[in-house]
Amino acid sequence: MADASWRWVAAYAAATFLAFPHPVGGAVIDLGLVLGWASPLLLLRALEGLAPAVAARRGFAAGLLAHAAILHWIYVVTVRYGHAPAVAGVLAPVALAAYVAAFTAAFGAGAAWLAARGLASPFALAALWTALDHLRSFALTGFPWATLGYAQHRNPALLGLASLTGVYGLSFATALGGAGLHAAWLARRAGPRAGRPALAALAGVAALHAAGLAAPHPAADAAAGSVRVAVLQGNIDQGVKWSRQWFTSTLDAYAELTRTAAAAGAELVVWPETAVPAAIENGEREVELLSDLARETGVALVVGAVGIAPVAPGEPMQVTDSAFFVSPDGVFRDRYDKSQLVPFGEYVPFQEQLGRVIAAVARGIATTGVTPGEAPRAVALALPGGRRLTVGVPICYELIFPDLVRRFVGDGAEMLLAITNDAWYGRTGAPFQFLAMTALRSAETGVWTARAANTGVSAIIDDRGQVRSQTVLFERAWLVADVPRRGAGGGRTFYVRHGDWLAWLCWAAVAGLGIAGMKRARRGHG
Repeated sequence: MADASWRWVAAYAAATFLAFPHPVGGAVIDLGLVLGWASPLLLLRALEGLAPAVAARRGFAAGLLAHAAILHWIYVVTVRYGHAPAVAGVLAPVALAAYVAAFTAAFGAGAAWLAARGLASPFALAALWTALDHLRSFALTGFPWATLGYAQHRNPALLGLASLTGVYGLSFATALGGAGLHAAWLARRAGPRAGRPALAALAGVAALHAAGLAAPHPAADAAAGSVRVAVLQGNIDQGVKWSRQWFTSTLDAYAELTRTAAAAGAELVVWPETAVPAAIENGEREVELLSDLARETGVALVVGAVGIAPVAPGEPMQVTDSAFFVSPDGVFRDRYDKSQLVPFGEYVPFQEQLGRVIAAVARGIATTGVTPGEAPRAVALALPGGRRLTVGVPICYELIFPDLVRRFVGDGAEMLLAITNDAWYGRTGAPFQFLAMTALRSAETGVWTARAANTGVSAIIDDRGQVRSQTVLFERAWLVADVPRRGAGGGRTFYVRHGDWLAWLCWAAVAGLGIAGMKRARRGHG
């Protein structure tokens, strides 16, 4: 029995790894439409008949194997660009996978506890899974990479569901399907009545697909029209990105791409995160270059660069990861500062205790920290011809947090301009997984996204989460598209208005199951 359980653990890890996109040769393998359902099924098979403590350990092992494989790209971040020793590069993804595995362990313990009390229905297990996916978005600052719902990013019916429930509806549907298949497995020799939970679960999955297909989708405001938006991909290698020797050639590359996009009719040109590898406010040359470029081309610019945070006199300078907004007349109109920072990448948690340790492990990983912005907010841009456009500009890591991104649209953003630097990840699955997460943000909020990534994948994503066009990884490129404006008459999706209501409903269900389980345990002892 134990040996069989470990085989199911290995199968779960393999299926979960392959449920998310990975490049193989010149292609991208993306099997989530099939293996997304298999992932919870295989984990439940591994947990069959185990006591809660044993199930927790088995779940932790399964989660550790699966997510250490998914997060292998952290080796590239720490060793190739962070200059850490190879042993640190191996341990880093394992350490982060251990964080994710803690939630898999909690699911294992919870599922076993419910099973011992006769409460482990497919719906109960799906609620538990979804609640834990939600917890992973904020516990210890959160790291919701490769949560189960993203495996369904190519499922058009469940993408429709995202406008109602966020990605957590996709997690719930997928976990319900896997748990339903597991219930069918258990019932195959137990008679017709034993199969009813499986049938109910699979009917629930069908109903969720139908709800996604029928979900009301706020149409773009026809009166608002569209804006011709270009995204630039400068393809500046992370190893030289911050080199002063490359500074001029980097700016020249983006300036030339801007002129090319403007010649193709672009009204708004978006540069990636920290495309200008310097603090703009400290350099008259950078301000002059961008101002002259905007006036020359007649376009509005959104430029990723380093910002300077205001400090009291005598205090050391603090920097921000920012997007600058330059109007067609060359005036710097506004700046948005990234508010959700990357732990150990842009700041070090418990700085006093861990700062020296991190500095000793890897040069180039933050030891003093980037200063976060106050909160997500929409920004009003000036376009050619005197028109105005309100946009949200989530920066890199912010894009993996559904509730954060919906706040841009809740604040009035008519489209999202996502800027990122995925050069850190190398030729791994991370850029493609990140693109899938970005697509979910469009499906949830009902607005188009123009995504500018330094080395790719840059993309134009429609308001239903479908990628309309994308670049090739590690090539200098640009994309241009007429992006519809949501406008004042476009309405907002249910998810934008109400947030993570489904996840909180799952939490309420888990609490109710806990109370019911304790009552059953007391009656059993009596």
